[in-house]
Amino acid sequence: MLPGMPQQSGGSAEEKRLRKWYRAMNPQDQATLMRFAEFLANDPSSNDPPMTVFPEPEAIERPEQESVVKAIKRLTNTYPMIDRDRLLNETSSLMTAHVIHGKTAPAVIDELEAMFAKHYASLKAEFVETQNLASLPSADNT
Repeated sequence: MLPGMPQQSGGSAEEKRLRKWYRAMNPQDQATLMRFAEFLANDPSSNDPPMTVFPEPEAIERPEQESVVKAIKRLTNTYPMIDRDRLLNETSSLMTAHVIHGKTAPAVIDELEAMFAKHYASLKAEFVETQNLASLPSADNT
């Protein structure tokens, strides 16, 4: 049984599959899966006022030795302006490639860094476009 999960024999098909995979993992992979689940569960909601200047990424250097989970946390801190929901599918796929399929951590981290940078560039372009449209005179003011 996964730590912290209710002791029940039922559950959805997804929960049963997750329990099966968890039981089949070695303790190190179980710990990695739990850290990733914690990352996904800790999604702070934001009530910040609208931005007038698009924030720059935080300069956090990549350590020489880094786990995939720590890289995700580092990149989340580097790019706090990116909504985690936008990253969920791709991040999950990369984590699965690492944990289940054995893709090396450095290769996955390289892909994560590229993914975060791509999403950042896309968000910044959307922001700039929105700001440019907002600064155009409206038809009512002519």
